Amino acid sequence: MKLVIQRVSQASVAVDDRIIGEIGKGFLVLIGVGKDDTKETADKYIRKMLGLRIFEDENGKTNLSLKDVDGQLLLVSQFTLYASCRKGNRPSFIEAGDPETAEALYEYMTRQCRREIPVVGTGEFGAEMKVSLVNDGPFTIVLDNL
Repeated sequence: MKLVIQRVSQASVAVDDRIIGEIGKGFLVLIGVGKDDTKETADKYIRKMLGLRIFEDENGKTNLSLKDVDGQLLLVSQFTLYASCRKGNRPSFIEAGDPETAEALYEYMTRQCRREIPVVGTGEFGAEMKVSLVNDGPFTIVLDNL
């Protein structure tokens, strides 16, 4: 599994020029599912993501988590995180999870996050999406190989 977590002041995702997910302060998370990923893998990444202390406290230190700041989540599936460009110029996606498994894990992660975070927006699995964001910082974290 690979997550690209961007701390944002706002973000949205649109399909066919219609916004389907939108948040204020929080995390825009691009989710890539690998071929060997399971619910246990997803649980580990969710715990790490929700526990990240990358919001500033009253002293300007990055010491607060998403929950501490009443942050929101926008989860977007993105299999291209598994692009390998080692050979040639055309990316290979052989390490990406198959679409059925990837969609099931993406939906599982969304359900699990909604248990802990009141506002969780999503993209549309497999759709051509337009993602907009205002990266706060900018602050971007890549989680992989946990």
